[in-house]
Amino acid sequence: MKIVADQNIPFVEACFSSLGQVEVYPGRALTASQVADADVLLVRSVTKVDRSLLAGSRVKFVATATIGVEHVDTDWLASEGIGFASAPGSNANSVAEYVVAALLALGKKNKFNLAGKSIGVVGVGNVGSRVARKCAALGMMVKLNDPPLARQTGDPKYRPLDELFDCDFVTLHTPLTKEGQDKTFHLADASFFAALKRGVFFLNTSRGSVHDTAALKAALGGGKLSGVVLDVWENEPHIDLELLRKADITTPHIAGYSFDGKVAGLLMIYRAACEYFGLTPAYTEADFLPPPDVPEIVLTPDQLDEPIERLVHDTVQQVYAINRDDFNMREILLVPPDQRGAFFDRLRKEYPRRREFQNTTVAVPNVLQSEAASIESSEGRLEDSARRLAEILSGIGFQVRRFQ
Repeated sequence: MKIVADQNIPFVEACFSSLGQVEVYPGRALTASQVADADVLLVRSVTKVDRSLLAGSRVKFVATATIGVEHVDTDWLASEGIGFASAPGSNANSVAEYVVAALLALGKKNKFNLAGKSIGVVGVGNVGSRVARKCAALGMMVKLNDPPLARQTGDPKYRPLDELFDCDFVTLHTPLTKEGQDKTFHLADASFFAALKRGVFFLNTSRGSVHDTAALKAALGGGKLSGVVLDVWENEPHIDLELLRKADITTPHIAGYSFDGKVAGLLMIYRAACEYFGLTPAYTEADFLPPPDVPEIVLTPDQLDEPIERLVHDTVQQVYAINRDDFNMREILLVPPDQRGAFFDRLRKEYPRRREFQNTTVAVPNVLQSEAASIESSEGRLEDSARRLAEILSGIGFQVRRFQ
């Protein structure tokens, strides 16, 4: 069996070599001649998979190691009897942790607490639902919008989009669809931004074309928005540099690029391929996940005097310093114009290993020396802070242990 794969899928050669011969290529430049004699094609979001790529090939099975599938013509694959699999949910926790890191960074930069702020989550699938839970753990008031889920479930927790416009933050987590009742192409357009209350923070980690770049720049230029976090861009890898300069946090479509998420996506499409061809999987996540880079963070009783959100921010920073990704992204401004697309892709290809919060245990001290200690005492107040801190850290994904 011959397998052609995007070279940016981690461990793809080591894993899929148990099924056959693996050849890897740059996903964005994959050609029909390269896949003509392949039995299996493995891609990421940068490869358009359709008739023009696969017509006349011997490909029997296609898989994308991504949540989104808009780059794949699934109807054409089905009409040709070609098997297909994706990796829904594989990097959802990674994206949710990215949003948490971004929110905490915005809070520190702008000197406000997230607790008590409101956030509107547009799209409440694998990613958005995790974002909502983590934001609630941070003490934020969460409003949800997801028209398909609203129709399917009838659950009143899913609100109309216009009810999110008065939130302090709005974050997008929808697929990219260009037609139909729930079209999301340019969902965040001029009328969307005009309807938002003044001073909102806007985040997009879904797909670049879910926002209208011109409208977003106008909203920023007009002072409608207090800040913007962008991981996704229209026309990737040829991004709008004016928008990059104006945004607060900018990254090269890596929100879902945690090491854990990449391995989970790999194993999901590996198991799907094995099932399709009637083979027994030879590998599990344990074969590819190394020990955590930051196994434990120990807090001291003295640190509990600091504001809780500062402690949460500093803890997250030890595992994922989002500002470093922003710094690296902005170096694209120093690159000659004809090399910027390649630079964007290289940032993704060479993205450093980032582990998810659940791999790290945070040790939070028990402050009370006895049950009889007064809650009014300084000891009691510090213990209250310790308990709240432990709840938040656990709620956003860390393992937490209390110690004496």
